[in-house]
Amino acid sequence: MNRFLLSFELIDSPVLAICAAIAALGVIAVLLLPRRRLLVSAAIAGAAGVAMFVVTKILESMDTFQGPLPEGAVWWASGAVAAIALGVFGICRAPWLRRVAGVVTVLAALLAGGLGVNASYGVTHNLAAILGVQALDPATLPAQDAATGDPATLYQTWTPPADMPAKGSVSALTGATKIPTGQYAARDASLYLPPAALVANPPALPLLVFMMGQPGSPDPTALAKALDAFAAANNGLAPIAVVVDQLTAPDRDPACVDSAKFGAVATYINQLVPQWAEKNLNIVTDHRYWTIGGFSNGGSCAALYGSQHPDVWGQMLDVMGNEFPGSEHVGQTVSDVYNGNAAAFQAAKPSVIMAAAAPGTYTDHTAIFTWGSADTVFGPGQLANSQAAKAAGFTTLTFVVEGGGHTGETLDASLAWALPALAPALGLAAPAS
Repeated sequence: MNRFLLSFELIDSPVLAICAAIAALGVIAVLLLPRRRLLVSAAIAGAAGVAMFVVTKILESMDTFQGPLPEGAVWWASGAVAAIALGVFGICRAPWLRRVAGVVTVLAALLAGGLGVNASYGVTHNLAAILGVQALDPATLPAQDAATGDPATLYQTWTPPADMPAKGSVSALTGATKIPTGQYAARDASLYLPPAALVANPPALPLLVFMMGQPGSPDPTALAKALDAFAAANNGLAPIAVVVDQLTAPDRDPACVDSAKFGAVATYINQLVPQWAEKNLNIVTDHRYWTIGGFSNGGSCAALYGSQHPDVWGQMLDVMGNEFPGSEHVGQTVSDVYNGNAAAFQAAKPSVIMAAAAPGTYTDHTAIFTWGSADTVFGPGQLANSQAAKAAGFTTLTFVVEGGGHTGETLDASLAWALPALAPALGLAAPAS
């Protein structure tokens, strides 16, 4: 499929408004061309919309969607079904102009409904992310000629050159730059290079390895947007970020651990990705300046890896993560990932690992947990894990997005808060006074 179509912005663009406007005009045309059976047409549309609303609420109460739906998603789906029902009615009624209007209404309403629901979640910004494929241009890696110095004082010693770009770059780690995946079928990772990494004599920068949610893909859109904003306020400095794939496909959940069924995901992220990064990127080699992070499913993996491998990951960033990997389908995870071994599943919970760690294990390690106040599914687990991290010795920071659900809007707000909060530990900002 054409790369332009795959990467076209679906949320922060007028495409949703255009589709909704065409659907609305189609609805008016079906009702008024001619004006016969006006009440019948309106009744059919209203009944279809109400039915969709009721069905959606029933499914939501049954936890079919694994958590509450964003309110906008319910209304977009209900409105789209109402318009589609009216469009179908128009197709079946003369004259031909009304039938044409009916076809246009159905097509536009389908697009507007799908785009509206997607925008309500606010996570998948393009068709590539929805399909779980990579559509970015292949990465060209800068030469490893980073200026070295004390990473703790980089924010003081760095002076950006006049020709530094205003924004960072995003690209796909594919072909010659692909990260070896070993015994794991990971999709191609994405790379974000901040403005400071794109100059002639770049400084060595911290490393951030990030994972998105499930369903999902290694889509850097939300993270790159947040990192660009952070860099704009910090002389072009920001972590070099690699967005990796902990799923292999949108509908799969390997639960963050190596298994016979899903492959060696933990080995890939905790061994192969760090080895590749040290060999290919201008990063600080001291692992205290390395962060493992993620959103939702990726956040649960970040909490697991940050607690399991403090020698690899100096910092942890868990944005709206599950309390533990596989929490949404415990029985299936125990069966598929742990071959029925419930004890092994229990032992792999981040809180259990943190509680069993020797005193001092997490000294000088920061753990950040964020969630939305309206996120009743993931919020309690985030609170519990933040308390476990604090008890285990992490320097623990939490942020609650007031009114936020499990959506892209909350993800954006979380990253906007978390990156500056993490910056002092990474040498990108002065320590908090």
